[in-house]
Amino acid sequence: MNYKTLVILIVCIAAVIVAGCTSLQGSTAKSTIAPAPAGSGGAVSGYSDQALMVRAPVPTAAPTPGGMPGQGVETKIIKTADLTLEVSNVSGAAAAVEGICTSAGGYVSTTNIGTNYNGQPYGTVVIRIPANQFDSVLSGVQATGKVTSLSTQGQDVTAEYVDVQAQITAYQNQIAQYNLIMKNATKVDDVLAIQQQIDAVQTNLDRVTGQMKYLNSQVDYATITVSLQEPAPVGGTQGHDFVTAINEGIAGFFGVIDAIIVFVISVLPLIIIGGVAYAGYRFWKARRPAQP
Repeated sequence: MNYKTLVILIVCIAAVIVAGCTSLQGSTAKSTIAPAPAGSGGAVSGYSDQALMVRAPVPTAAPTPGGMPGQGVETKIIKTADLTLEVSNVSGAAAAVEGICTSAGGYVSTTNIGTNYNGQPYGTVVIRIPANQFDSVLSGVQATGKVTSLSTQGQDVTAEYVDVQAQITAYQNQIAQYNLIMKNATKVDDVLAIQQQIDAVQTNLDRVTGQMKYLNSQVDYATITVSLQEPAPVGGTQGHDFVTAINEGIAGFFGVIDAIIVFVISVLPLIIIGGVAYAGYRFWKARRPAQP
C-alpha cells in the first residue's frame, strides 16, 4: 500500500466518524425539544411533555398494622356519643352541660330548648370537646341526670388520613417542579402555559388540604349530643285548670248551638214539604162531603 492510498483511507474513515456523530447529536436534540403531542394537557414548546403533564398523584395503599403504608402514623379516631338524660329542669341541666363543656376546653355547637305538644319541656345540646377529654366529660354529663339511653362510636379514619396526606405531598412536589421550570422559561407562551398547569395543581391541592383540615377537626374534637327531658307529672301531663274547664264548657255550649243550627238547616226542606202536604190534606178534607 503506497502513501497516497493510505491518506485516502484515513480521510474516508474520518468522514464516516464525523457523519455518525452529527447524526447522533441531531437525533438527541430532536427527542429533547420535540413538541408535545395533541391532548398532552398544555405542554410548553421547548420542554418535554413528560415534565409538564399534570397527573393526579396516586394515593398510597391503606395502612395495615405493621405494614409500610402508614407506618409510624398515629391512629386517627373520630369519637362521638349520643345520650338521653331525664332531668328535673331542662334549662338548668342544659346550662350545667354547657359549663362542663367550657371547663374542658370545648365549645357548644348547638342548643335547642322548647316544649312538645303536651307542654312538656325538652332540650338538645351538642358540644365539641378535645378528644383527650372525651371520657371525663361524658362521665360529668351523665352525672347531671338519669341516663335513659347511651351510645358511643369510634370511627377509624387512619387510612383516609394517610391517603389525603400522600395526595398533599404529591401535589406540593408537582408545584415545586413547575416553579423550577418557570425560572428557566423565557417565552411568554411558555410562562402562561406553565402557570396554567400550576393553577390546576393548586386547585387540587386546596381541595385535599380542606379534607385534611376537616379530618383533623373531627379527630381533635369529639362530639357529644345530649337530649334532655323532664319526667311526666303524676296523674297526667297537666294538672287541673279551672279557667281551662270554663273555656272548654263555653266552647262545648257553642258547639251544641252550632250543631242545632246545622240540623235545622239540614231538615228545613223536609219541614216545608211536610207542611205543604199537611195543608193540602186539611183543604181536601174540608171540601169533602160529609158521610151519612
